[in-house]
Amino acid sequence: MPVVWLIDAYRAGERGQVRALVDALGWPSETRQLDYRRHVFLPHVFGQATLRGVTAESAAGLGPPWPDLVVSCGVRNEPVCRWIRARSGGRSRYVHVGRPWARLESFDLVITTPQYRVPDRPNVVNTVLTLHGVTPATLAEARPAWGPAFAELPRPLIGVFAGGDSGPFTFGPKAAVRLAHQASALARESGGSLLVSTSARTSPRAAEALREGLQAPHYFYRWQPDDPANPYRGILAWADRLVVTGDSIAMLSEACATGRPVQMFDLGGMREGIAAERDFRVGACLYAGLLRWGWQPLSRDITLVHRQLADSGRVTWLGEEPAASPPEAGNADMARAVAAVRRLLGQA
Repeated sequence: MPVVWLIDAYRAGERGQVRALVDALGWPSETRQLDYRRHVFLPHVFGQATLRGVTAESAAGLGPPWPDLVVSCGVRNEPVCRWIRARSGGRSRYVHVGRPWARLESFDLVITTPQYRVPDRPNVVNTVLTLHGVTPATLAEARPAWGPAFAELPRPLIGVFAGGDSGPFTFGPKAAVRLAHQASALARESGGSLLVSTSARTSPRAAEALREGLQAPHYFYRWQPDDPANPYRGILAWADRLVVTGDSIAMLSEACATGRPVQMFDLGGMREGIAAERDFRVGACLYAGLLRWGWQPLSRDITLVHRQLADSGRVTWLGEEPAASPPEAGNADMARAVAAVRRLLGQA
């Protein structure tokens, strides 16, 4: 059976994707957690195969026996994974998840999403949504623990997940109040209630504006790091329908896996010809310029995912009618990714 090294990602969203893929493969795996040197950029810029970007302590943990497969994510890990493949004499195959920064020829397999605009190649798998570990089994496991917390709230339960600033889009107090009012209107119309959760990227000002703007029965959770009482999986398991801010492709992906109706919330500027009051942020203006006039690999365009989801009928925008047939529960993107990795290692 193939042996896998998981070179852990340094961002939570990326880390979740890589770990979910390794878990889905079901092969023996070891996790390598790296510490990085500051201000070492050349290995990333020039696509080198080197350990110059990591500390001596991290480098000491990388040696034979080499794995059959290396799975990773993120620009800082790319030179390390190429180094492992080179030192193994090509035995270790390298699978990269997410945005590839080096030339596509430097990877054995890239698993990515439309937002990164990666061209089709024999070694590229473009999934509709990001990889994750939400399955009917994990949702069933989460239900008993969270039933008592939501028991007194009137049904239907509407889950609301709030993200944060992303590229040219800003989730500030104005957007948070709009979300609170629109979600509350949904709950009042249906006689139900809201299960609301912020996330790691939600600013304190936006979180408070969201909480204060709610005008329907609700459960509200303000995100805390490493909190064992985080209700995220419980909300996914119990919600009868879900609303997700459009900045978070990861949360949209997991919401779609539940098989419940899913709607996206427009932070402002996510749809052509649809005006909405926006929060001003200098960084958002600069990123919008990068998207329009900059070098494409430096940016990502999440509206490409929005359009694909809306055109397929899997997701609608908040304020529109919910999809007539919600997405099927499950994870077709993960199945495609796992099949591609198995073929790479001759395990199909």
